[in-house]
Amino acid sequence: MKLSELKTGQTGTIIKVLGHGGFRKRIIEMGFISGKTVEVLLNAPLHDPVKYRIMGYEVSLRRNEAELIEVVPTPDNQQTNTKNTNQNTESSTPNIPHSTYNPPIEAEEDDVCALSSPANEAERKVHQQLHTINVALVGNPNCGKTSLFNFASGAHERVGNYSGVTVDAKYGYTDMLGYHFELVDLPGTYSLSAYSPEELYVRKQIVEKTPDIVINVIDASNLERNLYLTTQLIDMNVPMVCALNMYDEVENRGDHIDYIKLGTLLGVPMVPTVFKSGRGVEELFRTVIQNYEGQKSDAPLYRHIHINHGHEIENGIVEIQNHLKQEYDIAQKYSTRYLAIKLLENDKEAEQIVSASTDATEIMKHRDETAQRVKEETGEDSETAIMDAKYGFIHGALQEANYTTGNGKDAYATTRTIDKILTNRYLGFPLFFLILFVMFTATFTIGQYPMDWIDAGVAWISDILNNNLPDGP
Repeated sequence: MKLSELKTGQTGTIIKVLGHGGFRKRIIEMGFISGKTVEVLLNAPLHDPVKYRIMGYEVSLRRNEAELIEVVPTPDNQQTNTKNTNQNTESSTPNIPHSTYNPPIEAEEDDVCALSSPANEAERKVHQQLHTINVALVGNPNCGKTSLFNFASGAHERVGNYSGVTVDAKYGYTDMLGYHFELVDLPGTYSLSAYSPEELYVRKQIVEKTPDIVINVIDASNLERNLYLTTQLIDMNVPMVCALNMYDEVENRGDHIDYIKLGTLLGVPMVPTVFKSGRGVEELFRTVIQNYEGQKSDAPLYRHIHINHGHEIENGIVEIQNHLKQEYDIAQKYSTRYLAIKLLENDKEAEQIVSASTDATEIMKHRDETAQRVKEETGEDSETAIMDAKYGFIHGALQEANYTTGNGKDAYATTRTIDKILTNRYLGFPLFFLILFVMFTATFTIGQYPMDWIDAGVAWISDILNNNLPDGP
């Protein structure tokens, strides 16, 4: 059945995402992948859009979009409640495979992107002398990036933007632990694809501005969804530190995560933080300094890994990489592995970059051959297979890190109760007209009092002027 056919309060397990192109990729990146449980939270009075919960966060889809997602309804839909679905449990429905977990691959020494170190030795010496570190804040929307930026930089900020686009970034600075940090708060994005101005902006900022360190801000209360962007940053081979923000919500909810183990699996240090109170900020910047200066006391937390996408895709990546490494201009600016993955995802910007190379025809030939082999083996296009592999890796890594969700109070229970009342199919419109009536009445009844006061004030001033000013000629 279609996701659009589920009723409010019912849950289902996703079987397949139909459609094609940018829409399909966007839906999958948002977490609508095979094997995941989705719950219908509420319908708008006119049944469009519909709010769903998946992987611990809420998202609204138009009904015609939900019709492109096939699901199997959960057998105990009649007994499903919000508390149970808030635990991000996987469906027990048989014959629905979850994305396969492939362990990470250790990166080879020659797979080094130019972003992993300053542009040249002279620039490195200047940075050391001035103790200045350029930091880019990257993360999903509403993950707390701006809270970190505001807490660290105070009022020292400015706004910049690329010409021709409407998105922008905030620039600021802070001095901490004997270092000067130049901060840039990039727009929130769920991925580094090329389907929106925000995604392209963030990609260009990372590639062209070459920050010394990327702070990947992660909503710790919604790890599985947020870590998808982290895997893409790992593909780019940028020096990175992860901030597990909103960690107080994780603790209050009773969740458990061995974040040191998770950091070891990803090869990225992770620091629990609560930016609204400043908790963990100093430790976060201390870790940034250690990463930048090469003071890596715990080597497994600073190793570069490769996300394992399965043997067919990995073989194709290696073939494409071998050609890209021969292109000096490309290899110096981009991680060849990242570019190979983007080519397999049919990324238009990556294709444009490669089109200028002398070996472009051969590279695209290998890309097409790999995509065909992946299609024959998995039944999915290479773009979807890569996304499934990333989510499979994330799921496996969280299991390895003993990630469990608690039974704490749902912070949004009151909001959902109000939403259910105001958007009820029978009560929604009467309440809407009641609110309009109250506003109309308040305007002309309650508003009459200040109008009378104004009239009295004008009359009083008029009397004073009439009594004290002489008559005119």
